[in-house]
Amino acid sequence: MKQKWNSFESLVQFNPTMEVQNGTELIWQIPDTPKAVLFLAHGCNGRAVNFWDKSSTCPICVGLPEERLLVLHALTRKFAVLTISSAGRCWKFGEEMFIVKDIIRWWVEKNKLQKLPLVALGASSGGYFVSVLATQLKFSSITLMIAEGKFDQMDITEDYPPILFVHMPKDQSRQQKIDENLEILRNKGVDVTEIECMEFPLSSHFLADRIPGIDQTVSAKLFELFQDKGFIDENGYMKNDGRATRWKLALRESNIHLPNKHLAQHIQEELNLAFAYHEMTSLHSDQIFKWIETHIS
Repeated sequence: MKQKWNSFESLVQFNPTMEVQNGTELIWQIPDTPKAVLFLAHGCNGRAVNFWDKSSTCPICVGLPEERLLVLHALTRKFAVLTISSAGRCWKFGEEMFIVKDIIRWWVEKNKLQKLPLVALGASSGGYFVSVLATQLKFSSITLMIAEGKFDQMDITEDYPPILFVHMPKDQSRQQKIDENLEILRNKGVDVTEIECMEFPLSSHFLADRIPGIDQTVSAKLFELFQDKGFIDENGYMKNDGRATRWKLALRESNIHLPNKHLAQHIQEELNLAFAYHEMTSLHSDQIFKWIETHIS
């Protein structure tokens, strides 16, 4: 079910280009013979650096587990990938919308990709942003992850692009809004689909499978710590969201040493993912990219 962090090693390597355009941070990579352009929009507190592994071409890159796997899936399927950092903590809908629209257009032209279909995937704040950006730029499709979009504040016409909602039903209020939007959008003639992401149990090898830099020994010790502290139930399911679990304190009080203190952010993301309330996910990438490919025009 779950892709390992190094599943793509033989197929594609990270080799991103990082640049700053009028104060806005861009990181991108174009595979040989790309078939489409994918714009990825992070959530609140995110940045473009989260999508790419640290390397000589991007020494400040972070490579969070879900973000990096989404990019690797995309590059393997011959999508040119463009990531942009928001100016503030979250995306804003005034001037920033026009800045990003202009940057995407400029970047596409600079790299002679104008003939390729343009698609977007945004998570949380990035999902809201993409839902509005789609009224300004012609996307072949958009994927809204853990976001219901801003459709209640927009005048939707039937030429609005197809939408894939990737969401976590455990977040019941968001689920309700997505259900309402699915009906409203269908009635307006928009092609909409949804993928539901459910919780799953942790295992002793899970963190080693998902996070570069965490080996099987550390993964097993962390799993045992989470069991001992009652953070997971007898079947391995998280009792609370990773953000609401005092696992970092438990880690500090234990004799487990992470090879790099920055890996705490990576572990937290995977714990959030397992709880499946609100987190970026690459787990359904095959389904997501197959849907995107069937909606490339």
